[in-house]
Amino acid sequence: MSLRLLRIAWVIARYRLDTLIPVARLPWWLRLLVSISPLKLFPLGERPRSERLRLALEELGPIFVKFGQMLSTRRDLLPADIADELKRLQDQVPPFPGDAAVDRVEKEMGMSLSTAFASFNRTPLASASIAQVHVAKLHSGEEVVVKIIRPGIDRVMGQDMGLMYQLARLVNFIPEARRLRPVEVIRDYEATLFDELDLYKEAASTSQLKRNFKDSPLLYVPAIHWTYTRRHVMVQERIRGVPVADTETLRARGTNLKKLAERGVEIFFTQVFRDNFFHADMHPGNIFVNCDDPENPQYIAIDCGIVGSLTREDQDYLARNLLAFFHQDYYEVAALHIESGWVSEDTRANEFAAAIRTVCEPILEKPLKDISFGQVLLGLFQTARRFNMEVQPQLVLLQKTLLNIEGLGRQLYPDLDLWSTARPFLESWMKERAGPRGLWDSLKRQAPELAHQLPELPVLAHQTLSRMEKEHRQRHQQSDAINTIRHTLTQQNKRHHRLKLGLILLAIALTWQPLSQWASVQDWPVLTAAAIGLLLLVWH
Repeated sequence: MSLRLLRIAWVIARYRLDTLIPVARLPWWLRLLVSISPLKLFPLGERPRSERLRLALEELGPIFVKFGQMLSTRRDLLPADIADELKRLQDQVPPFPGDAAVDRVEKEMGMSLSTAFASFNRTPLASASIAQVHVAKLHSGEEVVVKIIRPGIDRVMGQDMGLMYQLARLVNFIPEARRLRPVEVIRDYEATLFDELDLYKEAASTSQLKRNFKDSPLLYVPAIHWTYTRRHVMVQERIRGVPVADTETLRARGTNLKKLAERGVEIFFTQVFRDNFFHADMHPGNIFVNCDDPENPQYIAIDCGIVGSLTREDQDYLARNLLAFFHQDYYEVAALHIESGWVSEDTRANEFAAAIRTVCEPILEKPLKDISFGQVLLGLFQTARRFNMEVQPQLVLLQKTLLNIEGLGRQLYPDLDLWSTARPFLESWMKERAGPRGLWDSLKRQAPELAHQLPELPVLAHQTLSRMEKEHRQRHQQSDAINTIRHTLTQQNKRHHRLKLGLILLAIALTWQPLSQWASVQDWPVLTAAAIGLLLLVWH
């Protein structure tokens, strides 16, 4: 672990990543530390800052490359030179040798390359952080792509995740950072990231997404060849389309970019709410466009290694939250956050609503070019800090996907109105969910379980009545026992009172006249009190 940390420090120093820090915005003491940093002893070199950043991320490995890929979609948050350079991380990461790719394919498939394929191009078509893709042809004549996991990547990713866990545990000691639940977020990210190393899972997710959008004009998903798919090798139909980031080619072909951007939003909400199964790695390197009909462009999605889903409760809360945002009903947003448990139940809804209004009101009813979800999320996190709102790990993937969609929309059609595009879809979905069709779908979903339980209803009813009768008898017996105990305690209390009174009377008599002189006593009240006291003691 310490060696990996030293390597990270060495790469940062070698590529002088300290020069990317906006020194002018730092506090004076941090500016002082930066000015005396030993990193300044390393030569800066002739490479521009954007290239140095890209090379450093490539050298540090897949987790850092993934971070760079996400940044590359947010041109609104980055300088143009850095955004252009990081864009290369989407599919132009340095490949591993073709011979190593052939060895891995033959080892995974348990057959020679010539047996599996009529031809195989050793030069990769594309290379990304975790795998690279080679073009091949089956003996049937069909062109395919072969995705191969990088050798030895498990070890590097394991080391990086270990470092991230250590950092998360350190951050957890900061009270304000605990609400971000860093360890849980890292745990979810780890599970998602390591799922990408199992191409069986990616193939299954690809098949599911293809089935969800069967015959859809919105999205096409290439087919999987299961016969040749293994844990570290996946064979898939080859697609031909224009990379979604190549806006010049899209314009040259007369593509309706406004409709393309709107369909991107529709695809996102369809996946999240209709199917509850969404592609969670929708950076431009994984999205292509079929321009055969420029007025009705169709998306093509590849690389389904990261997918997500929500519980039905989170789906409902999310949809209701978004609709409340669209209708600028901030009190409803606050109430939903409290109801869902995302903020403490003792939070005052009106105060929370006022804070949300301050953040969100300036951005609504504006075109996408004037809205930055990055800035909105930052504002919401700052607001949440006041109300101790915790990060919901199950929503992190969704937030990441939404940021990717926003970045994609900015590139295609900056004037896209995300709100007016999404609102009709959400309203229709909510009506279906709460209306007769939603009730009917729920009944159909539960029909097998109901059909299984229906013959057992008489037995269950008899058991329930028997249990109720037994509980009634037990309550009656308990009541009788409680009455007996109460009667016994009452009698004991009476005896205790008689004992106390007898002792008191006897004590008075003894105080008035010693026992040795009672024979000569002529004072009959004293003798009476003594006699009554003795009788009470005997009666007790």
